[in-house]
Amino acid sequence: MGGLNAPSLAAAGSLLLLVPQAVLPLVAIPVAVLPAVQAQSQPSRQAATNAGGSGLGRQSFVAVAVRRAGPSIVTIDTERTVTVRGGAAALPAPLMNDPFFRQFFGLPQFMVPPSQRTERGQGSGFIFDAGGLILTNAHVVEKTDKVIVGLQNGRRIEGTVVGLDPITDLAVVRLSGSGPWPQAPLGNSDGLQVGDWAIAVGNPFGLDNTVTLGIVSNLNRNASKLGITDKRLDLIQTDAAINPGNSGGPLLNADGEVIGINTLVRSGPGAGLGFAIPINRARDIAGQLISKGRASHPMIGVGLEPVRSAEGRVLPGVRVVSVAPGGPAAQGGLRPGDVIVAAGGQTLEGASQLVTAVERTGVGNGLALTVNRAGQVLQLQVIPADLGRLSRG
Repeated sequence: MGGLNAPSLAAAGSLLLLVPQAVLPLVAIPVAVLPAVQAQSQPSRQAATNAGGSGLGRQSFVAVAVRRAGPSIVTIDTERTVTVRGGAAALPAPLMNDPFFRQFFGLPQFMVPPSQRTERGQGSGFIFDAGGLILTNAHVVEKTDKVIVGLQNGRRIEGTVVGLDPITDLAVVRLSGSGPWPQAPLGNSDGLQVGDWAIAVGNPFGLDNTVTLGIVSNLNRNASKLGITDKRLDLIQTDAAINPGNSGGPLLNADGEVIGINTLVRSGPGAGLGFAIPINRARDIAGQLISKGRASHPMIGVGLEPVRSAEGRVLPGVRVVSVAPGGPAAQGGLRPGDVIVAAGGQTLEGASQLVTAVERTGVGNGLALTVNRAGQVLQLQVIPADLGRLSRG
């Protein structure tokens, strides 16, 4: 996932992380206060109307939106050094150390020493703080030795990775030197509705400042339902064209405000589906990366499956199939076979809603659960722990 090579063609109908394209580095971020979420009156539906009656003539509202955010959108070039094993590396070492084996197959008597090579990658990002902080995808800058950020005015500046979070695929980079730096206006992803305009901007295949237009096709697409089990994300789905190299670039609304960060694209049959991380979620993770260098992810330690009727119909609630020994769920009294029907007073339709409730509760805070255990309704409380610490335990 964090590779820097240009992605190979995927199997039909698969989902690709927008792995960086060949050639380009990245940026890092200083401790700064992230802008507060501002109320948004659905500019996505008003902007087109406003454009027609505000003297813009034939000029598209997209051009106005892109001009507003454009200076803050950057290319990110990365480099990393990888070690290449010596000759006949595919064979086990014990065999290669056996002189009779080497003689029988005509292999060299001496192993070729390991060598090093430089891999280059490319992605996108945007400056979200006037102090020179950049938001991008974690897989763009993961395990890199060097990050170079390209601005729209032609300047190329070295960046430092402040922190990254593989679980949400987000990273913050800080620009070296002093500004002033252009700053992207951040929108409110909680105010989005299906059908709102969506404008994707980035550098697919090294083509700088590529703009595509679509709509918000759907909201709260859970990453696990897309076959991505190592991420904890509810994504914005869009039909705005997103391609490799767009990783970390912004998804804008009709007012030129960032509403998401482009991260996934579907390949093969059904291609044309793109996914972005909501900006409100990214804002929270970025704040943690800036202040602590890492992000915490609340978890209660359960395995879940849908509740189904005898006919196979999915019913409300989620069934507990496993409980981590000594974890928050075990300490709170949950058992395999329990059906969790509500969390925090909200009825659950599926597992993603429970994950969201746990995330909103946070580490160390109590979450009330309503549980059906063999027909008996119980009221339990769990106290989420940090995913990283729970995994290490």
